[in-house]
Amino acid sequence: MDAPEYVPGHDLLADRIVVVTAAAGAGIGFAVAKKAVEEGATVVISDVHERRLDEAADVLAELSGDRPVTSLCDVRDENQVQGLLAAAVAAHGRIDVMVNNAGLGGDTPLVEMQDDEWERVLDITLTGAMRCTRAAMRIMGEQGHGVIVNNASVLGWRAQAGQSHYAAAKAGVMALTRCAAIEGVESGVRINCVAPSFATHPFLTRTSSEELLAELAASEAYGRGAEPWEVANVVVFLASDYSSYMTGEVVSVSSQRA
Repeated sequence: MDAPEYVPGHDLLADRIVVVTAAAGAGIGFAVAKKAVEEGATVVISDVHERRLDEAADVLAELSGDRPVTSLCDVRDENQVQGLLAAAVAAHGRIDVMVNNAGLGGDTPLVEMQDDEWERVLDITLTGAMRCTRAAMRIMGEQGHGVIVNNASVLGWRAQAGQSHYAAAKAGVMALTRCAAIEGVESGVRINCVAPSFATHPFLTRTSSEELLAELAASEAYGRGAEPWEVANVVVFLASDYSSYMTGEVVSVSSQRA
C-alpha cells in the first residue's frame, strides 16, 4: 500500500520555540524539524554532522524565510548538550518544546558484542536522551512550562535478533520518559515519547539488507514502513496543546500486526 498524501500544517505549534536533536539528514529528526516549521514553530536544530546540519538549515530557511539557529551537538558530551540549549535560549529567550531524536543502532548478536559497542549505543540512545531531558527540564522548570518528546522504538517492547543493545536502550528511554514525566508535573513540564516500528529513509536503506527491509515491511499491516513525516505528525501532536492531558505516555507509531 502506498503512503498517503503529505499532510499540510495547521499551526499546531504557532509561535513555539522547538529544539530538535539529530535533525540533519533525511530521517525522523529532519522530518520533525520541517513539520514543526510548517506548524508555525521557530526551530533550533542540532546534529553531529556539520555539513548536513548546514544543508538542513538551508532547506528550512527556504521553507520559512528565516534560517534556524544551528548547533553541533554530540549528546554524549554534556557540554555540547548545554551549549545547544544555551544557544536556543540566547536566540529566542525560551524553549517550549524539546524533541530528543538522537540515537544509534546496530546489528550484532549478543554473544559477539563487545563492551564498547554496547556502551556506545546506550550512551547515545539512552544516556544522551537523559542528558537532553535533564537539561531541558531545568530550563522549562524555571519557565513554568514546556514539552519534551523522546523518540523510542517498538523494540523497547518487542524482540529482534541482533538488537539487544538498541532494544535495551529504547526500553530505557520509555522508562526515563515515564519517571521524568512524574517529576515534571509540578513545574508544568509534560514528557511523552513516540515508539515507531519501521520508518523508511535513505540511511536505513543504505545500512540494511534488502532481505531485512522486506521482512520488516511484511510485518506491517500496510506492507510498508512509515514515512518519516508520518512519525513527525505524532511528535507534533504530542508537542502541541492537543495532547495537554498526556504525560508519561509511550505512543506506538506502528501498523504491526499483533
